Amino acid sequence: MTALPAFPPDRLVQAVAADDAVRVVAATTTRLVQEACRRHGSWKTATVALGRALTGAALIASSLKTSERVTIHIEGRGPIGTITAEANAQGGVRGYVRHPQTDVPLRPDGKLDIGAAVGKGALHVIREGGFEIGLMEAYRGSVPLVSGEIAEDLTYYLSRSEQIPSAMSLGVYMEAGDGIVGASGGFLVQILPDADEAIISRLERTIAAAPPITEMARAGATPEDIIREALGDLDWRPLSERSLSFACACSRERTERLLTALGADEMQAILIEQGQAELTCHYCNAVYRLSGDDLRRLIDAETAGAAS
Repeated sequence: MTALPAFPPDRLVQAVAADDAVRVVAATTTRLVQEACRRHGSWKTATVALGRALTGAALIASSLKTSERVTIHIEGRGPIGTITAEANAQGGVRGYVRHPQTDVPLRPDGKLDIGAAVGKGALHVIREGGFEIGLMEAYRGSVPLVSGEIAEDLTYYLSRSEQIPSAMSLGVYMEAGDGIVGASGGFLVQILPDADEAIISRLERTIAAAPPITEMARAGATPEDIIREALGDLDWRPLSERSLSFACACSRERTERLLTALGADEMQAILIEQGQAELTCHYCNAVYRLSGDDLRRLIDAETAGAAS
């Protein structure tokens, strides 16, 4: 097995600029995207698409409160199928792509054709309470996919659905031939209501002139470096920073709760037909196996609870 390079820890920095009229967030995500690639065995095109979605989710989640999470669900009709990425306020990020072993022909310029792989469809963004279901009512917003390149789609969502003028840049660089993520990161710049036209014009120029995210990340840029490139000579000050990592909320205990929710009759049917239960987490590809004895224990507990 090829040894993975020792990447620096992933980080996210949130800042404000231009007398608090501009909000900016930047992140490096190489480690977490490589971990997603490893867990799902994804090919290059699928890895880049998923990596962009994971990074975008982390950037959007930077404004969440402690118990909240954001989920990006891309329903594309392209060959890689749907993409789901989730991030929480603590810096945990997870996600998956429906068809990870998918590649498409390169674009005429020799780059990966993420737009063709994703295809036409819709982008959904869900904001809700922590990882446990039902903590609070979810806010859901949806827009059509405008390019399938993901950064442009999320920018359109923020500007259209959440009414926040935004610019987002996402990039994942794949090393030649070996399926290793060489660099990944992104930034999000948002214009707040107090920004004047002069500030907006300066930002448009500096963002357009900024180097590609993959180029900055490959050169070892930190989130602070990325912010400087995105803002140019605008003064800015950091507000917060956090570590980012691929983190899944699944567990054996959660798996048992999911089975118990099916009810004793359904668990009994699984026991008779299969003799055991095997569940795979879509987000991290972890497999949980429950033996026949485990199922009988759950059935007995559910039956006793229903009788009491």
